Amino acid sequence: MFLAFAVVFLSVLVWWLCIRPSHDRHWRPEVAVMPRAIIDGDRVRITGFRNFEYRSTDDFTVRYEEREFLISHLTSLDFFVSYWKQGPVGHTFVSFNFDNALPLCISIETRPEVGEGFSPIASLFKQFELIYVVGDERDIVRVRTNYRKEDVYLYHILTSPENARRLFLVYMDRINKLSDHAEFYHLFSNSCTINIVRYANSAGRIGRFDIRHLLNGFIDSYIYSAGLVDNTLPFDDLRRRSRINDAALAAGDAPDFSQRIRASLPLPGP
Repeated sequence: MFLAFAVVFLSVLVWWLCIRPSHDRHWRPEVAVMPRAIIDGDRVRITGFRNFEYRSTDDFTVRYEEREFLISHLTSLDFFVSYWKQGPVGHTFVSFNFDNALPLCISIETRPEVGEGFSPIASLFKQFELIYVVGDERDIVRVRTNYRKEDVYLYHILTSPENARRLFLVYMDRINKLSDHAEFYHLFSNSCTINIVRYANSAGRIGRFDIRHLLNGFIDSYIYSAGLVDNTLPFDDLRRRSRINDAALAAGDAPDFSQRIRASLPLPGP
């Protein structure tokens, strides 16, 4: 019996190790196109830039575009936390802000196939590939606030333009590598918040691991305690004022959506 168990175990192990991620699957349309960054000096051209027009969560016009950005005009960084239900787990993503263009929003997500939905347990077992969704906030933010009815919070990160530009280039390099070589999403090692922290480290962050990097439903309390956001307000007040759902609903598909969801936010500290 021991020998039989060993044979079965080794067979399953070999099968498991042979499973490889792929870019060639029947993807859902919202993750069907991998973005890529073409960097030419100060200029960055993004292909596969998502800018869907939504009528409901599942009814939308697919629209992938090309956008250009100038690194020298990148001025700041914003951090989003989104909850499909209140609890210890949420979704985090970032926007890079420019003084001559709309924000560039990047969300690290699973890449589900048609008919699939996200499952945290399944994500531990090579069930989902990874994608970096790059697009307009009227898409990436608004689909969560206005259609999925998630609670979304927006925080201004206190960092210099130079640090934000270094992080931006780390993201661009990572996007291109993922476009060349598929990877599996993993809840604990290759997910949204874990990768954001990893890239911040590559860009110069100094800090230790915190359990809130995994329990990212509490990540805003971490960035508050770490001094990464304005902490002149008590945390509860900052969090209450950082919820953008009402502003996003009022903005709808307005061209100035990004400005309107930021209009009533607490101003960044010095």
